[in-house]
Amino acid sequence: MDLEILSRIQFAFTVSFHYIYPPLSIGLGLLMVIMEGLFLRTGQQVYEQMARFWTKIFALTFGLGVATGIVMEFEFGTNWATYSRYVGDVFGSALAAEGIFAFALESGFLGILLFGWNRVSPRVHFIATLGVWFGSMFSAVWIVVANSWQQTPAGYHIVGEGLTARAEITDFWAMVFNPSSVDRMVHVWIGAFLAGAFLVMSVHAYYLLRDRHVHISQQAIRIALVVAAVFSLAQLFTGHHSADGVAENQPMKLAAMEGHFDSLSVADMYLLGWVDKDKQRTTGIRIPGGLSFLTNGDVNAKVPGLNAVPPADRPGAINAIFQFYHLMVAIGMLLIVISLTGLIQWWRKKLFAKRWLLWVFVWAVFLPQIANQVGWYVAEMGRQPWVVYGMLRTSDALSKVVTANQVWFSLILFTLIYALLFILFLYLLNRKIQHGPSDDDPIDQRPKQKEMATIV
Repeated sequence: MDLEILSRIQFAFTVSFHYIYPPLSIGLGLLMVIMEGLFLRTGQQVYEQMARFWTKIFALTFGLGVATGIVMEFEFGTNWATYSRYVGDVFGSALAAEGIFAFALESGFLGILLFGWNRVSPRVHFIATLGVWFGSMFSAVWIVVANSWQQTPAGYHIVGEGLTARAEITDFWAMVFNPSSVDRMVHVWIGAFLAGAFLVMSVHAYYLLRDRHVHISQQAIRIALVVAAVFSLAQLFTGHHSADGVAENQPMKLAAMEGHFDSLSVADMYLLGWVDKDKQRTTGIRIPGGLSFLTNGDVNAKVPGLNAVPPADRPGAINAIFQFYHLMVAIGMLLIVISLTGLIQWWRKKLFAKRWLLWVFVWAVFLPQIANQVGWYVAEMGRQPWVVYGMLRTSDALSKVVTANQVWFSLILFTLIYALLFILFLYLLNRKIQHGPSDDDPIDQRPKQKEMATIV
């Protein structure tokens, strides 16, 4: 393999591994806020007990997310030095904003969240939980803003020429609210909420199937099921709106997502299929004119195809983009079906009597994670051959002194280290799940009311 392919594989691997954890942190943060809010509203300690339990798992995902995220920032300098010089002013401002507005907020409240259960009042602890959750949300904002700028650059000008050229910000807010950032941000947030909700549903469905922690698990599943139903339906609309933005700003990415080659023909929408890049043909189950209708409101409208640009300007792995995109959509629809099925059984008062549905909840935990991963693959592979869309090619963004052998060595090393980290994560997660919510948590050891004023 050449240097470009190896560097892309290495970065894709490290990003994919890292991206297991931040969505879980954001999603679990929302669930913990709801659980603690219900405790404050009702005074029922079952909600505090489940919040305590999920705080422990949140701490595990948060720690691994931070540790694995640091590696990517070093890769910008080691493997992608030209890219770093070109977008450093833009990317650097977003990363600085993440540190100031997100990570400081998140880490500032994290200690109270983890260790303040019996040291501060319930309201103060709830505020700390909100702070950590908001911090994780803001952290995602700035990362997505930086990435979205690469997809749809705005608020900049180019200084210098050739290898010394670089992008400088001329309008910070135009850079932040570039044409794709808001749609992609909402889409990422909702994907994270679904990852957290289905993790909670999976673990507590497992407890019910084993006849453990029955009362707390029933309450937790109800909370997570409502979150899953609301946001799985919302994701359908945000995904459509995001696709409209892709059609307007990155037509070649949309063409690859649907395997559409001929700009002179009506664009069909495929439910599933296979793209033959060499023959420039897509076969499968399709809705004639479906893509034309979704993008233009007219089944006979023409949609730009891959043949509208030279081969060098088209995404390379067209069939992979097509398959990843359709897998993401299929999982999104399946999550809606699972969530609504759960609500129907809840309304019929048979939610916890259907063991087959509980097993579905147990295994559905993988679906949001897969959808989140392949969604990012579509976004990044569909942008190719550009690392900054229409401005800087991926082949030109590489470091000039790094060799393929060096990337091979670091890739193997990262694979071994990340495999060990993942095994450790699964081991610790399994230990916490097997232990379950502590029936003997010292909930009643919270400081007495008279002591609250001093502590607060």
